[in-house]
Amino acid sequence: MNLKEIKEKSQKYLFQNYGRIDLSFTHGSGAYLYDTEGKEYLDLVAGIAVNSLGYAHPKWNKAVAEQVSKLSHTSNLYYVAEQAVLGEKLASIMPEGLDRALFVNSGAEANEGAMKTAVRYTKKKKVLSASNSFHGRTAAALGATGQVKYQDTFQTLISGCFDYFDFGSSESVKSMIGKDTAAVIVEPIQGEGGVVTAPKEFFKTVRDLCSDNGAVMIVDEVQTGMGRTGKWFGIDHFDVIPDIITTAKALSSGAPMGAVSTTEEISSVMTPGTHGTTFGGNPLVCSAAIATIDIMKSEGLVDNAAVLGAKWIDQLKKMNSPEITGVRGMGLIIGIEMKSRAKEFQQHCLSEGVLINVCHGNVVRLIPPLVIGVKETERFNTLLKGFLEA
Repeated sequence: MNLKEIKEKSQKYLFQNYGRIDLSFTHGSGAYLYDTEGKEYLDLVAGIAVNSLGYAHPKWNKAVAEQVSKLSHTSNLYYVAEQAVLGEKLASIMPEGLDRALFVNSGAEANEGAMKTAVRYTKKKKVLSASNSFHGRTAAALGATGQVKYQDTFQTLISGCFDYFDFGSSESVKSMIGKDTAAVIVEPIQGEGGVVTAPKEFFKTVRDLCSDNGAVMIVDEVQTGMGRTGKWFGIDHFDVIPDIITTAKALSSGAPMGAVSTTEEISSVMTPGTHGTTFGGNPLVCSAAIATIDIMKSEGLVDNAAVLGAKWIDQLKKMNSPEITGVRGMGLIIGIEMKSRAKEFQQHCLSEGVLINVCHGNVVRLIPPLVIGVKETERFNTLLKGFLEA
């Protein structure tokens, strides 16, 4: 189908809940996508921080093809060998002690599972999350999302258990946390909130406050996990080990999957019947995630994100323009805050065959595949420099 036919069928048969760009892609290779007209695009969005291996990685393709030819799904009524293998591999990259995993289908589901686990473990009723946060669009995850624009008209579904602290403010958390607090959920970097992080002391204080009050510290690594920040997990930059980490997006490089990782003790409260999912952790998605971790290790993609990202951020900070009001991020999650022209720049990039994302008003968010190199960063820099000078 051409783009016109795809749009006509989409408008006729699908919910119109997405504001879509006039593009549809047929295939990809490495960090590049190709549309229905055959035009090539450098992708600096990676399916919203999902396709860290880029597109059509031969080892990932082989692993998934081999699995789908044998077995895609059996359900969690039975033991799943691929889950067991993935559990071990995920434990190998997690902070010490977080070696028990629950596999689900998305980041929102991972955060829901984490909060259910925390509430059952602590037997408490309050959950604290940060203003400007984003944790998903299902009911409890939406409640934890500290942005009114996402909650608007859905308040009926949102529990009154949530309170919102100021991200980065230790005093704000301290004023809210108490003996009735089951969990504090926080992102190392607020991706949807404009690529914003907080000082190391903030995360250490949250850890201490949770320990002192018998609350569970949940770190949402759905966007920042799996090497994007230059370490396996964003929280690794802050020398803090939380009680629970949630992952999704890049965990399986495009297969729909999420995970809740925690300690043996905390996981033990989730006995048969307390939580479940039909598709979660089926052989196909687990094989995709196993291949993802293996490839990331063998190809040094976490180190690539660290080294390349640091250089890129430094280069962007040196672009002297009144239009740029800030550059921030870690590894290959980078935010360039503009005064007013972010959407205009996005359109300029699109016309030049480069895909970027704009979030939280005027923040250009760069979340490319972790396989990119200097050639790709230089191409973007040239585009940005030319746009600013023009």
